[in-house]
Amino acid sequence: MSKIDKAKSILLAGFCINLCLGILYAWSVFNKALVTQGWSAAEASAPYATATITFSICLLVAGILQDRMGPRKILILGTVLTGLGLIASGFVESPMILNITFGVITGAGIGFGYACLAPSAMKWFHSSKKGMVNGLIAAGFGLAAIYLAPLTSMLITNVGIETAFMILGAGVLVIAVPLACTINNPPAGYTPEEPKTKEGEAPKAVKKSNDISWKVMLKTPQFYSLWVMYAFAASVGLMIIGNITNIASVQANLPNAVYLASLLAIFNSGGRVAAGILSDKIGGIRTLLLAFILQGINMVLFATFDSEFTLIIGTAVAAVGYGTLLAVFPSITAEYYGLKNYGTNYGVLYTSWGIGGAIGAAIVGYSMTNGGGYNLAYTISAAMMGVCIFLAFFTKPVKVAATEEAQATA
Repeated sequence: MSKIDKAKSILLAGFCINLCLGILYAWSVFNKALVTQGWSAAEASAPYATATITFSICLLVAGILQDRMGPRKILILGTVLTGLGLIASGFVESPMILNITFGVITGAGIGFGYACLAPSAMKWFHSSKKGMVNGLIAAGFGLAAIYLAPLTSMLITNVGIETAFMILGAGVLVIAVPLACTINNPPAGYTPEEPKTKEGEAPKAVKKSNDISWKVMLKTPQFYSLWVMYAFAASVGLMIIGNITNIASVQANLPNAVYLASLLAIFNSGGRVAAGILSDKIGGIRTLLLAFILQGINMVLFATFDSEFTLIIGTAVAAVGYGTLLAVFPSITAEYYGLKNYGTNYGVLYTSWGIGGAIGAAIVGYSMTNGGGYNLAYTISAAMMGVCIFLAFFTKPVKVAATEEAQATA
């Protein structure tokens, strides 16, 4: 197998593994089934909340480990934990134990697996393709909801919730674990293929990035700008994703608009691929700026979306804006701080995503308490997007001289 074919196979395997790890997006189906069985809404939501927290923590831990050990062992561990956690969940009747089997074990597996895919894939491709690579890898995770939600619903209807957990877990072990065994970093001295250019056209020049440690990264102002932008923009997207069916019911009297969740998944994934490709052409910060402006306008107008058509448009825009983050921030991390310590560096930056989810939930709670609806949440979200737009105008690549000085004092 040629190195070019190997690069493409790594990308395809990573995409397919994320299609399995995206089981997190099917939790809404399990949630509904558990409530139907007599669990309270809080009991049924707790495993998902635990899984998202564990996912964020383990993504950082896995990033550190894969920088030192390579991706394969960590990825195999992640896929095995995901599958075993799901299978163990099929034997659980207690909410507390489900928090451990799904929330901790499966959540940890997803974090360990997700952390290893983009770093490995980017090392196999030319640096001018990092946006496309990140977009495709991230799209697999987002697309999982499209098939996993109906599949999970069908399994629960036909064989029960316990067996559904077991079948999905077995599927992860059978599909994702063998694929994980194919993922590795390129050999020493490997040089990615140069992108093809038209006759007479000069090869695309790509600025070489410094390989910066996380300690030095924390000394650069760019990191804090990226962190705030990621947290604020993620909070807006996650707020819409987590509340869209309720928003449709309240604003447009659409009590059964479950299809909006599938629409979110489609445009979320499409946004990841499109934004990744666009960032390769115009740059990551410019791509983020476009997404921030679009999302800011969307939040200003969202309170007026009181029909099915306008809600579909608003949902699609919110999903594209959120999907852009998951494709472009990894690319910017690699561009600014290099690939050698990428797993650790992106893991540190990704803490902003977890905080963003908490901010989004707090905004909705505050809006409901003080305004009786979502209008205040939209206003606060629009203001946060304004902050993101401001920061995007002033965030520039890390200067080599500055990083060398920071490394000398680290």
